[in-house]
Amino acid sequence: MDLYECKIMLVDDEPALRKMVEEFLAREGFAHVLGAGSCRQAREIFDKERPELILLDVMLPDGDGFSLLKELHRESQVPVIFLSARDEDENRLRGLGLGADDYITKPFLPQELILRVRAVLKRVYRVRDMAEEKKIIVLGRCSVNLGSGVACMEGKEERREATLTAKEYAIIEKLAANRGQIVTIDALCEHVWQDGNYGYENTLMVHIRRLREKIEEDPSHPKYLLTVRGLGYKLL
Repeated sequence: MDLYECKIMLVDDEPALRKMVEEFLAREGFAHVLGAGSCRQAREIFDKERPELILLDVMLPDGDGFSLLKELHRESQVPVIFLSARDEDENRLRGLGLGADDYITKPFLPQELILRVRAVLKRVYRVRDMAEEKKIIVLGRCSVNLGSGVACMEGKEERREATLTAKEYAIIEKLAANRGQIVTIDALCEHVWQDGNYGYENTLMVHIRRLREKIEEDPSHPKYLLTVRGLGYKLL
């Protein structure tokens, strides 16, 4: 996601402040700034435009930012930065406790706001982009889509797909999260069965063998899902 293409909604009842913020956001490259002077206007813009970030004043003519944040977060986990003339620790903690990503006290330096806007957008949307990328695990000719739970093997003459079972999915999910590192048998069993008991080692071996049949070109001589004798397994 291009962070400078994000829609930013500024909710504040001071027209002069809205204009000032819009101008210096625009100078920094943020071209899509939407202004609202009340809770009602903010709801209307939110429903229509679905902004990627909200700059939200606490005191508004028809309500307060805290209540508006709770209302909007019922529909979306859009990141929010509070802009407030109220610097009391109680208000700051309340805003952050409700799920706000930051809290800036007025008056603020324009560059401070820009830095915080960039930081929140990078933290929220680049993490999401990375999470989307990590849903696809590439193992040579095989790709495993963790979103759909399907392993796709691209053969020389044909394309073969296989749906993972719940246990196979849990195994490769754990191995992929620790790719290149050894995951012990106990750690895998705990992740797959989640009951803290032991004695699943033989059953785990069966699931590993079946998983290899879906993700390895030659399951008898695996290149990606390796056994580390006496310790556990590793995904390369």
